[in-house]
Amino acid sequence: MAEAGAPTGQRILVVGPSWVGDMVMAQSLLLTLKARHPGCTLAVLAPGWSLPILERMPEVDEAIALDVKHGQFGWATRRAVARSLRGRFDRAVVLPRSWKSALVPFLAGIPHRVGFHGEQRYALLNERRRLDKGVLDQTVKRFVSLGLPADEAATGHFAIPQPRLEVDAGNQAELRERLGLSPGPAIGMMPGAEYGPAKQWPLEHFHSLAAALVADGFEVRVLGGPKDAEAGDAIAAGLSGVHNLCGKTRLADAVDLLADCQQVVTNDSGLMHVAAAVGTRVQAIYGSSSPAYTPPLTDNAQIHYLAVACSPCFQRTCPLGHTRCLTEMAPERLQRAILAARDTIAST
Repeated sequence: MAEAGAPTGQRILVVGPSWVGDMVMAQSLLLTLKARHPGCTLAVLAPGWSLPILERMPEVDEAIALDVKHGQFGWATRRAVARSLRGRFDRAVVLPRSWKSALVPFLAGIPHRVGFHGEQRYALLNERRRLDKGVLDQTVKRFVSLGLPADEAATGHFAIPQPRLEVDAGNQAELRERLGLSPGPAIGMMPGAEYGPAKQWPLEHFHSLAAALVADGFEVRVLGGPKDAEAGDAIAAGLSGVHNLCGKTRLADAVDLLADCQQVVTNDSGLMHVAAAVGTRVQAIYGSSSPAYTPPLTDNAQIHYLAVACSPCFQRTCPLGHTRCLTEMAPERLQRAILAARDTIAST
């Protein structure tokens, strides 16, 4: 429902995040903005790699690429993009907390620019909000709060719309044929986690689970980027019915392939959030991170978290060197969960 007195026809620019999972979670903000500001035009400024994800969000009227390499300031690129945006927007919502992320809306002269305090952005944002991590205790809450009036956002009590990415059935069918995939029940496996190895379930566990699932009558599809190809080989080694698709598909293809899986087994990763957003049953494994902070935004998920004494540590690599939070998560536990979910799906 729209806010009382909320202006219509606003032109809103959202400066998006730089991670796949965060971009999916940002859809909750986009849905909120569309609901709160009927008739608004919504554009997202984001890294070029994310455009295939944004194209699957019907709320996005325009996706604008900001192609600056990681770690680079990219002054000339930011200035050129800002020049192209001058006079086009009434409001900007800046999701990242870095100084440079607020630069384009400032240079573009967008009148209202809102974001959290961070990196001395006093001149760049004219509505700076304090981030209360106790109230806004999830990434998605922080995103959505920036689309709400400050007093409402400060309560932490507001609706969080679940992301929902559109699926291209034609591309899905073409992928099945081109990649030699079965039309039968498939389990997706995502062994990668861009943040670091402290979030990655051991490959030998993935391999053992894949072998058990093939014996249970499933096809297994390992998905990820080119950097995950070696991990995919380790999982698929010696197993028929296991397809290593890492590096063989585009990001948009991953959306359609995940939607084609009955269930997925995944680390806390970007593709976990993609799977949740296409409605696939998610078996989510957490180690160094917390399911309370970045949960899959779906009602169709089961969380696997051992909550050992040293977790969550939020470190890229295990500071104690044992990664017990993941190594002690037995493959049999995931197999039981998958078979129970399969039986539930079959009975509905």
